[in-house]
Amino acid sequence: MNIKPILDSWEIPRIESIRIRERRMWAEHPIPGRQGSVFQDLGTRPATIVITGSLVGDEMRDEFLETVRQKFQAGEPVTFAADITTATQIQYVVIEDLQFAEVAGSPDSFRYTIVLRESPPPPPPGGAPDLDTDLLNQAQSLVGDIGDLTNLLDTLRLPDFADPTPPLR
Repeated sequence: MNIKPILDSWEIPRIESIRIRERRMWAEHPIPGRQGSVFQDLGTRPATIVITGSLVGDEMRDEFLETVRQKFQAGEPVTFAADITTATQIQYVVIEDLQFAEVAGSPDSFRYTIVLRESPPPPPPGGAPDLDTDLLNQAQSLVGDIGDLTNLLDTLRLPDFADPTPPLR
């Protein structure tokens, strides 16, 4: 089943190539007196998708530029689907980079490159998730206990430790 590359609800026209780069980050920890190092897995970085293509004609170019620039200027995560991402968990992307070029010697020819970066899904509408009421009650109890402790300290008669020299005078 072929999936045409779709950004939000817009089918990207005339794609020549599409590449995806997935990276895992490692921290290297050298050990004195030992050959080699120990590596710590720091997880994966957001995937990068590079789409290149070309268009012919002023009308196609203008329509393309208007659509892709609106999505770029919005700067919000949008859905993305393509064959190359079916084995990954990529659902949302942001447009990280746009490049455009007109080709010399080929009238009305226009080349483009769109760089997408994987983005986590936007939070669900409605604000913060509901807190566990037991956890909230414990936090309120702790705040009350701290308030009681400060009231107790106010009632105790503690000596003034600010200046220890008066008894010596």
